[in-house]
Amino acid sequence: MSDALIEFVVTGGVARITLNRPDKMNSFIAPMHAAMRDALETIQNDTAIRVLVLTGAGRAFCAGQDLADDEMQFVPGEPPPDLGRVVERYYKPLVMQLNRLRVPTIAAVNGVAAGAGASIAMACDLVIASDKASFLIPFSKIGLIPDTGASWHLPRAVGQARAMGLALTARKLSAQQAADWGLIWETVAADAFETHVTEVAEQLAIMPTRALVETREAIKSAGDRTLEAHLSFEAEMMARLGRSDDYIEGVAAFLEKRTPNFKGL
Repeated sequence: MSDALIEFVVTGGVARITLNRPDKMNSFIAPMHAAMRDALETIQNDTAIRVLVLTGAGRAFCAGQDLADDEMQFVPGEPPPDLGRVVERYYKPLVMQLNRLRVPTIAAVNGVAAGAGASIAMACDLVIASDKASFLIPFSKIGLIPDTGASWHLPRAVGQARAMGLALTARKLSAQQAADWGLIWETVAADAFETHVTEVAEQLAIMPTRALVETREAIKSAGDRTLEAHLSFEAEMMARLGRSDDYIEGVAAFLEKRTPNFKGL
């Protein structure tokens, strides 16, 4: 690893962002947000990139916000920092960038994901965790609410009762229990973790990218509509995708009994 706050590499259509403050459990500081924003904009604008893997260096995925960051510092005799401003300026844009990214996203949770780190993982399309990883929603311990989308994603993933329990008690959740509860897609043995993540990323990178992203939109927005309205929404999406190059290629490959060559278009 270099001295960069994040490592950003692209290999064969797979973009990989590694949060790179291992001595601080990859907790966020303001310049790290700027680096993430630039990397995500690059992915958004590069049609050769077909999938994003987000992971952490060292023993942690991400411990959330670094409370020693300049913007979080308490100064004796002065008002405390405006945490709402921090969320609006940094974390809301990050979650929305991930949610609107033109490629599917994989959170490869290699270790502890705590606070905003857990929230960022939940904002990705797939969460794959090492069996050594854990998830922690510790905001209540310092008098705050779950932020960075956690209070939105948690109840949708695990239900209100479990979301409330995790948020109020700040109990650590093992990777296996997170998978059992439906918070994440799957957990993988630590010694097979990197290989498995790479295999999943490479699989998604050759699939019809646009359809994967439209699937994200259909699933995440389903709760905002009645069944009838959502059926109409599905029809609109199918009409668009039915005219796409990848759909035409997929049907042709099926009829010709060959492997399709999707371009993500």
